[in-house]
Amino acid sequence: MKLITLTLLSVVLFQSSVNSSMTLKDIVTGAKDNVIGMVTNVGSYLPTPSQLFGAAKNNLAGYPLEYLADTMNSVCSTLMHSKSIQTRVMPDLATMNFQFITPCEKHIIPILSSKDLYKIKAFDPTKKTVILVTGWRTTIDSSDTIDELSKAYNCRGDVNFIAIDVASCVNTLFTWSALNTEKLGEYLGQGLADLAQVIPRENIHLIGHSLGAHICGSAGRSFTALTDEKIARITGLDPAKPCFNEGEDLSGLMRGDAEFVDIIHTNPGVLGKRDPIGDVDFYPDGVVPLPTGCMSITCAHSRSWEYYVESVYPGNENNFMAKRCNSLAKLKQNRCGKTPAAPMGYAATSNLKGNYFLEVRGSSPFGMDGSKQRENANVYCGSCVQNAGK
Repeated sequence: MKLITLTLLSVVLFQSSVNSSMTLKDIVTGAKDNVIGMVTNVGSYLPTPSQLFGAAKNNLAGYPLEYLADTMNSVCSTLMHSKSIQTRVMPDLATMNFQFITPCEKHIIPILSSKDLYKIKAFDPTKKTVILVTGWRTTIDSSDTIDELSKAYNCRGDVNFIAIDVASCVNTLFTWSALNTEKLGEYLGQGLADLAQVIPRENIHLIGHSLGAHICGSAGRSFTALTDEKIARITGLDPAKPCFNEGEDLSGLMRGDAEFVDIIHTNPGVLGKRDPIGDVDFYPDGVVPLPTGCMSITCAHSRSWEYYVESVYPGNENNFMAKRCNSLAKLKQNRCGKTPAAPMGYAATSNLKGNYFLEVRGSSPFGMDGSKQRENANVYCGSCVQNAGK
C-alpha cells in the first residue's frame, strides 16, 4: 500500500507541474481518492510492479525527453525552411556502393553498376533482394544492424542481402546528415532503377533504420519518377523524428513511397517518429518513449531493428503478433474488436492497414511467442562458421 500511495503521489505531483494552481491539499486529496478507488476495485485496477516501474520510468526519463525532442524538431524545421543551414558533406554518387553480403564474403558493387551483381555467382536473380540502409553515425564495416540482419537473412537463405554504404554522408552533425537524405535517396533510386532491369522490381524490399528509413522513402519516390512503377515494400525501423515533418522541407518516409510501407515505432516522440506514417504502423509496448527493458533512448531506438532481426530467423515469423487497436491499454483489456492478429516484422503482409499494438519482452527473445530453444538453435545459423565446411 505504501508503494501504491507513493507512486500515485508522484504521478499527481508530476501532473501538478503543468497545473500550478493546485494546492498541497488538492494533491494529497487527489492521491487519497485514487488510493481509495484502487482499493475498492483492487481486482481490476491494481498495477503490477513492472507496470508501476514502466510508468515511473517513462514519466521520469521518457516524456521529458519527448518534450525536448519536440523543441529541437521545431527549431530544425524553422532552420530548414529559412535555408539557414547547408550540408557540410555533399553526397558523392561515385563513392556509393552496394555491398552484397553472403555468410563468408562481401562483394562491393558501385551503385550505378548494380547490374554487375548479376555477374556474382552467389547472387540469385530469382530470389528476393533485401537492401538495408542504416542510420546516423553508423558505418558499413562497423554496424551491429548490418551484421545481425545479414546473418538472419543468410540463415534463411532465400534472399540476396545487400547493405548500402552512405556513412560518409550521414556521419556528420545530424542536421547536415538529415539534409543529405533526399539526395542520397535519389541516387539509390537511380541504382534501383538500374537493378530492376535484371531482377523483378516486385522482388525488391528496402529496409531503413532511423535516417536510413527516410533515405529509403526518397529512393522509392525517385524510383517511381524514373520508372512509373513502385518498389514492392519499404520497412521503416523507427524512422528519425528530428527535422522530418510531412509537408515541410524534409518530409521523409511516408505511405505511398512503395506499394507497401510498414513501420515499427520503438522510441516514438523522441528519436523516432510518433505519428503513423505507413500503410501499417506497429507500436510494440505502446506509444511510450522507453519500451520494456530499455532505460535509454538509444536502447529504445535500436529495439526496432532488434525486433525485426528476431522475426527474420526461421521459426520466428510469428514471434510478434499484433492487433489493430487504439492503444496498448485496450489490447490488454481485450477491447480491440475481432480483427485477427497479424505478425510484425519479416512476415508482415501487404493487406495490413492502420495502427497495430503488441506486448514485448524486455530481453531476447523479445517476441511474446519467442522461444529460447529456437534462439539457441540459430546462434551460428547464417554465419561463416556454420558455412565453413560447405
